Amino acid sequence: MESKVKLFSCQASRYLSEAIAKSYGTTLGKAVVSRFSDGELSVHYDESVRGCDVFIIQSTFPPAENIIELLLMIDAAKRASARKVNVVIPYYGYARQDRKDKPRVAIGAKMIANTLVATGADRIMTMDLHADQIQGFFDIPLDHFSGSSVFAPYIEDLKLQNLIFASPDVGGVKRAREFSKHFGVDLVMCDKHRERANEVATMQLIGDVKRADVVLVDDMIDTGGTLAKAADLIMSEGANSVRAICTHPVLSGKAYETIENSALVELVVTNSLPLKKETSKIVQLDLGPMFAEAIKKVHDFKSISALFIK
Repeated sequence: MESKVKLFSCQASRYLSEAIAKSYGTTLGKAVVSRFSDGELSVHYDESVRGCDVFIIQSTFPPAENIIELLLMIDAAKRASARKVNVVIPYYGYARQDRKDKPRVAIGAKMIANTLVATGADRIMTMDLHADQIQGFFDIPLDHFSGSSVFAPYIEDLKLQNLIFASPDVGGVKRAREFSKHFGVDLVMCDKHRERANEVATMQLIGDVKRADVVLVDDMIDTGGTLAKAADLIMSEGANSVRAICTHPVLSGKAYETIENSALVELVVTNSLPLKKETSKIVQLDLGPMFAEAIKKVHDFKSISALFIK
């Protein structure tokens, strides 16, 4: 007898969960989140999940309560005899803390992975981790999707005449190369140097962008400083236009103002995170259909390779 799929959402990602459920052809399951008078969270399922394949959807962006709520949902499903507890984390928070880059620091990405597994997660589904090696932090199956499945069709529709892809730093070259290989075009790179976090000191361009329509590729955008500086540098080198595609729109601090005042024609992001406000330069693409298809394939034990660009 085939197990039944039930989709549930935590509070912070309900907008995306509703899009996933709609594309899947179902409605979200009933779960109730309440608080004690001191603010402590309490969750419970308002329907049976016994023997079901449960998919809990939540991006783990700040505040930290979003992670606590997700953990409580996992534990509640496990104790309610769910057959499998699958955790859909479109944006995996703390992914930038993936190693010891100086003495006496925590490896936050590993700590969160350990906590999810210890709480009872049977499978993780996520997208564009800040560092690929984070996949190895989990001792359970992990499906790591790419935003390329939604970005590639968008770029194709633009019909840019002299397309070139660019990485805003050395660490993102692999990601940008996937796009350049798919479209059969050249790749350039920006080499940046930071003196402190979230602040770029110097940047140099490696490659020729004269009269090119350049697309910068990154996994996330936080303050926007790196992309804005890269866009200005690319335009100063003779590019025809420059735009950026970033899966996760963290957009903290003065990021919206920075993007609006930059040389970028547009910033294309996904709805892995909610936008704090709308601006003329930001375009948001829906991940609902992609994750719905991924959930179907995972439940039916089918290959997910079709969800990646070749």
